[in-house]
Amino acid sequence: MTDSTDRIGTGVAGLDEILHGGLLPGRACMVRGGPGAGKTTLGLHFLSNGTPDTGVFVTLGETEHQLRRNAELNGFSMEGVAVLDLSPGISESADQDSYNLLESWEVEGGAIHDQVLRYARTHRPERIFIDSLSELRFLSPDTFQFRKQVLSLLRQLTDEGITVMFTAEQGGPSDEDLQFLSDGVLQLEQLPSGRVCSVSKLRGSGYADGRHYYDLGAGGMAVYPRLLPGEHSADFVHEMIASGVPALDTMMGGGIHRGTVTVISGPTGVGKTTLAAHYMRQAAARGERSVIYSFDEHRTTFLQRSEQIGLPMQEILDSGRLHFQDVEPLEFDPDRFALVVREEVEQRGARIVMLDSMSGYQQSMRGDDPLERVHALCRYLVNMGVTVLLLNEVHAIASSELQVSEHGVSYLADTILLLRYIELDGELRKTVGMLKKRTGDFEKTLREMTITGQGLHVGEQLRGMRGILTGIPEVAAPAPTGR
Repeated sequence: MTDSTDRIGTGVAGLDEILHGGLLPGRACMVRGGPGAGKTTLGLHFLSNGTPDTGVFVTLGETEHQLRRNAELNGFSMEGVAVLDLSPGISESADQDSYNLLESWEVEGGAIHDQVLRYARTHRPERIFIDSLSELRFLSPDTFQFRKQVLSLLRQLTDEGITVMFTAEQGGPSDEDLQFLSDGVLQLEQLPSGRVCSVSKLRGSGYADGRHYYDLGAGGMAVYPRLLPGEHSADFVHEMIASGVPALDTMMGGGIHRGTVTVISGPTGVGKTTLAAHYMRQAAARGERSVIYSFDEHRTTFLQRSEQIGLPMQEILDSGRLHFQDVEPLEFDPDRFALVVREEVEQRGARIVMLDSMSGYQQSMRGDDPLERVHALCRYLVNMGVTVLLLNEVHAIASSELQVSEHGVSYLADTILLLRYIELDGELRKTVGMLKKRTGDFEKTLREMTITGQGLHVGEQLRGMRGILTGIPEVAAPAPTGR
């Protein structure tokens, strides 16, 4: 990753991370996007992040009054930011501070070129934001003159050591030309899945590829960099973690290993969350912090149900060793959710993370590939030594075909636990078995599991039956004896 000490920050922390520290000084960066994408908001961040009285906003559309008023409504202070108002119309006053230079819009683009350069050489700003450079195309007689004026303007400004950011309308008549003439191109888009930004060009520097979600709000712009698991790692001990349920731990060969992914698969109501919560209780007893991200169940319901089955969780929640977060899928995009998880791991030291469930997590993808996103998140957590409990709901109560996941996540798992219903003697019962464990041996049999007011109980191995995984087991015929 490039050293950020010589970078010019954009004022948006997540964007600077994508840009490997910010923009290179003395370069020109283009921000392209449709109406309402946040181009002007980003420009205000860029100018506000600089030294006071060293930035200038060149406006070719909004008047200075409109600009400052809109910035105030969005919670921005433009104190210390000068405005060079080259918008169309008549100057309302002769006040030199407003620097309204053009009395009429009936002027060639070359006049704007000259006025911007004159201002820059007189006031020596460190940063200039031009909104929007696309307007020059309508004032130029042809494409050649437009390219010539823009290239001259950008080159002379950057030769003065000024870092330039300018906007352009996506798909406009000058869009392609401006992309070639700029040193960097930042794309802002509004998709059905949400707002995303991407970098397609940054001369002299690397950057984070892909689309990254962002929000616009009262505080301006917030960018959530796409999670790249290979850039994160931590040292940890590959020790065994027990559930605290003796028979279950025996079946699992002692438990699960730290820094691995365990998929707990089963139909609704079979006990996936209850089983996983036992690991949280044991972690709290060791003084470790765990986090439950619940896409399906509210905190109150979880606490009430846990209390009823002899697994009280309120005490460890109050102690801070457990955090339960309700996740409303439509309020989160995958990048924002990944940042929330990172903060729990890197700032608060979470050692176990439960995602409940994969179906709920998929809803937060809003059109993204859920497998790609959960892969990145799980790989990041494993690299950081965090144990992942990924709950996966299968829709079939009973089936002749064994299905671990309907989302294709089984390849991610170091350990797979199967929870299933069976019908036996006219009664609905639950079973638990282990399908996979990369880090050690385990029982290859199934055990009956019950959840009572005294907690989770795992019984003896189920023997003498076949077809258990179909949900309708049969008594197996005794093996023939030799004569």
